[in-house]
Amino acid sequence: MSDVHSSTLEHYARGVTCVLCRRKVNWTGGGRSRGFVKRSTQVAVSEHEPDCAEQLARFFPGMTEVRVPVQVAALRGGGSKLREATVLEFAGTQHAIFLSRLPLEFDDHVRVERDPRGASMADATVVAVQYHEGRKAVAVKFTQGLCDWMIQP
Repeated sequence: MSDVHSSTLEHYARGVTCVLCRRKVNWTGGGRSRGFVKRSTQVAVSEHEPDCAEQLARFFPGMTEVRVPVQVAALRGGGSKLREATVLEFAGTQHAIFLSRLPLEFDDHVRVERDPRGASMADATVVAVQYHEGRKAVAVKFTQGLCDWMIQP
């Protein structure tokens, strides 16, 4: 920093109160000390940052947080069967949200099965996809209407 800029800053910053420590801080300019610095031993507390499933659930009022293990299969023509085991993160009587690695997009059709024998299953359509930090949450709407078994323990 040039001497002109340093002296100008010294003139304007003299007697400024630090908002963090609420003390007067003196500007000394150049490479010299710039006031009172205190080493902190406290840990910074960060707020809970919602994951992508929580972020997506905000758009679907009435959904409750559940942890239901399910199998999800993408229903595509041509006989290809893409399937994965996942967990329903949020569910309601008409919608569900789960994290997925399947290549699902808006308006794709899926089958969600709670019981591997097929006793508790529902077909659904993808209505929203949320990407966040390399993860993907998928919201589906059940095609046959109400699906109560999703929210039962």
